[in-house]
Amino acid sequence: MAARIRKDDIVEVITGDSKGARGKVLRVLVDEQRVLVEGVNMVVRHLRRNRQGAGGGRVRKEAPIHISNVMPVNPKTNRPTRVRFATVLRGGKVVSKNRVAADGTVLGEVKRAATARQGK
Repeated sequence: MAARIRKDDIVEVITGDSKGARGKVLRVLVDEQRVLVEGVNMVVRHLRRNRQGAGGGRVRKEAPIHISNVMPVNPKTNRPTRVRFATVLRGGKVVSKNRVAADGTVLGEVKRAATARQGK
C-alpha cells in the first residue's frame, strides 16, 4: 500500500498531547505504522557514560507517534488535508501516480517499484 505520509512532509498532529503542533516528518516506520515528527512527542533519554568518559546525561529526542494521529498540511492552503491518489495516464498507459490533496493540489509523485511487463 502506498504511503499517504512520507519523509520531509509537513504534518499537523490531530490528537494527543501535542495536538495542533506542526513539524517535518523525519522518519516513517512502515512496519510499526508510526512517524517521527520534528519537535513533537519529545521524551528524555537517560544515557550512561561510555568508557572514554564522554556522553552521559539526559538527552531530549523525538519519540514516534501513530500515523493516524497526523495529517499532511496542504502547502497551498496551509491547512491539514486528506490525501488521495490520482493516476496519470498517457496514451492509455499508466505513467505514474500522484499524491493529491482534497482540493486537487499535487503533493508529490509516488515512486513505484519496477514491475514485470504489463499488458500481457
